[in-house]
Order: sequence, then structure tokens, then C-alpha cells
Amino acid sequence: MKACLPNPRYLRRKPLPASRALLCQQHARARQRTSVAHRSRESGAAIISALLVVALSAILVSGILWRQQVQVRRIENQRLLAQAQWVGRGALDWTRLILRSEGDTSAGITYLGGVWGVPIAKTRLSDFLGQIGATHSGEGAETYLSGSIEDAQAKFNLRNLVSTTAPGALQLNLQAIESFQRLLGFLGLNGQLAKNAALQVRKSLLHSATRFQTSNPANAPIAASGPVVSGGGGGDGSEMTDNPGLSDTNDNTGVSPLQMTSVDSLLDVPGFTPEIVQRLRPFVTVLPTVTAVNMNTAPAEVIAAIVPGLSVASAQSLVARRETVFFHNVADVQLALGGAGVQNLVFDPSQMDVNSSYFVVHGRVQHERAEVDRTTLVYRDALTHTTRIVRERDTL
Repeated sequence: MKACLPNPRYLRRKPLPASRALLCQQHARARQRTSVAHRSRESGAAIISALLVVALSAILVSGILWRQQVQVRRIENQRLLAQAQWVGRGALDWTRLILRSEGDTSAGITYLGGVWGVPIAKTRLSDFLGQIGATHSGEGAETYLSGSIEDAQAKFNLRNLVSTTAPGALQLNLQAIESFQRLLGFLGLNGQLAKNAALQVRKSLLHSATRFQTSNPANAPIAASGPVVSGGGGGDGSEMTDNPGLSDTNDNTGVSPLQMTSVDSLLDVPGFTPEIVQRLRPFVTVLPTVTAVNMNTAPAEVIAAIVPGLSVASAQSLVARRETVFFHNVADVQLALGGAGVQNLVFDPSQMDVNSSYFVVHGRVQHERAEVDRTTLVYRDALTHTTRIVRERDTL
């Protein structure tokens, strides 16, 4: 490279040879190409680095925006769900008002032709509330209500399998067990499962407050039905009975099951399967206290189960006649049963009635994206003319 640089002292005296000049030009062009390539590599690396920084920044910003959008969506869903639940509470209060007014005007009679028995199809909330001015004309446009009221005492109450003749003294009700056995037989199921269910109900009541709610000893079904099983029933091996078929297993575990609150609790009873529970669901319920079956609303299978000697066909004829004229009192029920061929009927006021105190309210609220399905057990007190919520369950 240095040969291409002439000596300044001889630059004016003697010109460079042609070969040497050509060599210098070639070296100059090589240096220029090397410089251009170096600058190209530097600029390419800078562009790639800038693209990586931009891509990384875009990924970070998009992640932040996505998380923010998810959080905003979650807050909106919580708001819509809370609004739907409040709408459901308002609808439940409206239902309780209907039950209370129906109880005050029906003279102690609950029948299927009452206002409470009319289901509500899917209806816009604004159709209930009406349009209150132009400002609020859009409120409730995307909110829908639907539901129905079911008479809980139209079904066989599994709580009746155990009676309380004294505070804390739990006894198996043999008459109710026989009724449950007949119901199982009418449905094509094993009647021996009634004994297992009765034992499970008694065990589940050992530590509940309802075990102190005594029945009327004068009207106790077990007084005229034969031997009973008394005692704690906790599996401690201390109970004495003359009916081994209804005794507990002496496993000495001392562990009591949870109190039964629904028909699904039968899945904890030996011998019951999901198919059997699904078959029993339209005819069986679990209420907090001992209740009578409402003969104005009960299906034919339940009526035939609680009335000895009554067939399902005769009970269906009774139900068909009931649709025309409902029963005003228990005497009407006795006359109808006598006309259906039931002889020597021994009336038990703890098993039959024409009024109901427990109702199951099924409600569904659809508020934009939020949907709430609520099932509520409501108790109507005829003495205080009030209603109380016993338990409720929401299915989101």
C-alpha cells in the first residue's frame, strides 16, 4: 500500500510509471469496497437491532393491553352478574309477595289453579316495569325473567321417615317407611331401599337443631303402627330393638353423616344410584320439618303411596276428578278416597292436608351476558302471614 504513495519531493520531477499508477488505483478501489461493505454490515446490524427492539416493544405492549382488556372484561362480568343477582332477589321478593297474598285470600287451601301455579315464560324485564320516561326507556331491554313455583309438599318428604316424640329422641316412623316402600314399588325400584334411607335420615339428624322439634304424641304415626327403633342411632352399639331389619350397623365409628338437604343426598345412602335418584326426583323431596302431603297438588304415585290399599290407577282417577273440583278440607279427601274404593281409612292428619307451607321457587335471570339460575325453598307461615327463605342455591 505504501508503494502507491509517491515521495512528495520527487512528485514534480518525475511522474509515476503507468503500472504503478494502475496498482494504486486498484488499491484505492479495494479500500473503497472494503469501507462500503463494512458500513453495509454496520447498517444491517443496526436495522436488525431496531426491528428486534420494535418487535419486543410491540409484544410487551400487546401483552399489557390484553391483560388490561381481560381485567376490564372481568370487572364487567362481575358487574353484570351482581346486577343479575339483584334482579333475581327482586323477583324472589315479588314471588314471596304472591305466596303471602295467596295464603291470605285462599282460606287455607293450596291448589294447582292458584295464581302461584302459573309459570312465567321468558319475558323482558321492561315489560314488567313499564317505560318510565324517555330517559329510562332503554333500561331492562336486555334483561329477561322466567320461572315457576313448585309445591314442595306435593312430594313425599323424606324427613317424615324419622319422627321426634320427645326433644332429641329420634324414632323411625314405620308408617312413613311403608309409604316410601310402596312409592319405590310403584316406580319399579327396590322397596328395601326405604329402610336404608330412614337410617341415613336419622343419623343425619343427630347433630341438627331440628331434632328438638317434637311431633304431637297424640297423632304420632308410630303409636299405632307397631314397634319402633329408638335411641341415638349413631352406631355406638347401645340401641336395643325388636326389629333387626331396621337396626343400625354397629361399626363403632361415631361419625354422623351430613344432614340431608336435597334428593341428591340419597347418593350417600347404600343402594341408591344416580339413575334411582333421578327417577325419584319428581316424587321425593327433603324438607327441614315433618310435613303432610297436599292432596290438592300431589301426583297419583305419591297419593297411592301414602294411602294403603289405593292403586295408582285409582289415584289417577282421583287426580283427574281433582282438576275439576279441588278439595276444600280433609273431609272431602276422605269422601273422595271412599269413592275410589278405599275401605276403613284411618285418617292421619300428619300425612294428608289441603294446604302447603313449603314452596320451591325456580327462577332464571338473563342480564346481557350474565345468567343466573336460582332455586329457593320458601316457607309460608300461616300464623304470622309471613314468608321466610329456608335455603337457596344459584347455578351460574
